[in-house]
Amino acid sequence: MRSKNLPFIISIVFVGLLPLFLSAQQPPENGGAACISCEEIKQLRLADVRILEATEETEGSTYCKVLGVISKEINFELLLPKTWNGRFAMGGGGGFVGTIQNSARWSVHQGYATSGTDTGHRGSGLKADWAYHNMERQVNFGHLAIHRTAEVSKVIIHHFYCADPAYSYFFGCSRGGGQAMMEAQRYPEDFDGIVAAAPAFDWPAIGAEFIQNIRQIYPDPNQMNEPVITRENIQLLEKTVLAQCDELDGVKDNILNDPTACKLDWSAFPRCPDDQAGAGCFTKQQLRAIQTVYDGVHIEGKGIYPGFPPGCENEPLSWFRWIVGPDEELIKGLQIPSLQFGFGTEMFKYLVFQDPDWDYTAYDFTRLTEDTRYAASYLNATSTDYSAFKARGGKLIFTHGWADPALSALATIQHYEAIGKADADFMDFTRLYLLPGVLHCGGGPGPDQADWLQLVRDWVENDRAPERVTLTKKEGDRVTMSRPVFPYPRKAKYDGKGDPNVAGSYN
Repeated sequence: MRSKNLPFIISIVFVGLLPLFLSAQQPPENGGAACISCEEIKQLRLADVRILEATEETEGSTYCKVLGVISKEINFELLLPKTWNGRFAMGGGGGFVGTIQNSARWSVHQGYATSGTDTGHRGSGLKADWAYHNMERQVNFGHLAIHRTAEVSKVIIHHFYCADPAYSYFFGCSRGGGQAMMEAQRYPEDFDGIVAAAPAFDWPAIGAEFIQNIRQIYPDPNQMNEPVITRENIQLLEKTVLAQCDELDGVKDNILNDPTACKLDWSAFPRCPDDQAGAGCFTKQQLRAIQTVYDGVHIEGKGIYPGFPPGCENEPLSWFRWIVGPDEELIKGLQIPSLQFGFGTEMFKYLVFQDPDWDYTAYDFTRLTEDTRYAASYLNATSTDYSAFKARGGKLIFTHGWADPALSALATIQHYEAIGKADADFMDFTRLYLLPGVLHCGGGPGPDQADWLQLVRDWVENDRAPERVTLTKKEGDRVTMSRPVFPYPRKAKYDGKGDPNVAGSYN
């Protein structure tokens, strides 16, 4: 009898065969020009790969766009610039992916060959029903699709330019940040330089944090329009936090340079008379829900996931959309009040329990480790062993916005510190940068822009570790704010006299 998992087994075997087609890394000898036409790529015959389309595009720059499928349903897009710089840059996706996504797609205009994938399924990035009783899709999403797309991309690059990439890079944020970590841990030969921004890397812990929060905010699943925390609460919360902590760094700017220095005095939070909800105050239930978000998940005395640092609660795309709601756009389109509600319930329904009727209000968290053992085996990138990646000269940059309402910056700090405990020389190959006032993958009042791809490339190719990174915030082409960030744990300090919106005023 033919096994239902035969295509999956074949795809795994093929992963080990692809490197046989690759020659040693060396810069292109043809000046980065193609040695076959874009149209001829459609004639390539690669095992377990179908080329669907190869067309020349002229949007922004001239490049060949290749669309294809690996194995049964790993869809990918590869862009091959007319003038190639000899390098490959792959980008990650977000959420549950489900469409071809590439956070480094823009790099084609800088001469990089670049690719992205849908990770082996199609659908909304907020829904996980595609994983229902489908092990192949689960493992593809977990780690295999990125690896296979990277290898197939390199094979096509070799055929198109008659040369292999001299260097390969990966950039991803959120889910893509977790993909970046997975590559460094599981497939250290794929990339020379990796940037993991705001990474989702411990899925059961993240899911537990989301479920714990929504239990406090939406204790009744039949009342999606009546959260315990209101819009007025969020506005008052940020105002109270800023009143206590904004000027700890010497600058009054609605940005907490180091949220861990903010020790909230809960007695200063205005309480509602007779504990009756009203404007300009908090009830006991509302304060308990807010403290839950800040405190994180603890099960039987053990910390599972750290809470969210204070700051920027009332920023657009912060607490309201991610944590509290009800966001009418999400309710109308997906029947979920907030993004944490959506991602948390979908993960447990389809990646953990395979039960569309799973009830978030009744789950016993003491069973978390046992219940999520299988899901963690293919989703998690929690290993602190980067020795193989380090041994081949790989460089890994972590970044995380301090005000991220989706994934706690404290979790990334914990992982980074654990790497240091496992390897005394860890800063030879990795750095962490924390971005004050920055939300999830960007946004917020703080400066959020830096050329991380160029920074990791300079480290890999020229051995120049980024010791001071200047972040910028722009309105159009005009820079409205710039500030430096340094490798953790060093923090930028205001000099007390310069323009606080100019990086030169910090050391």
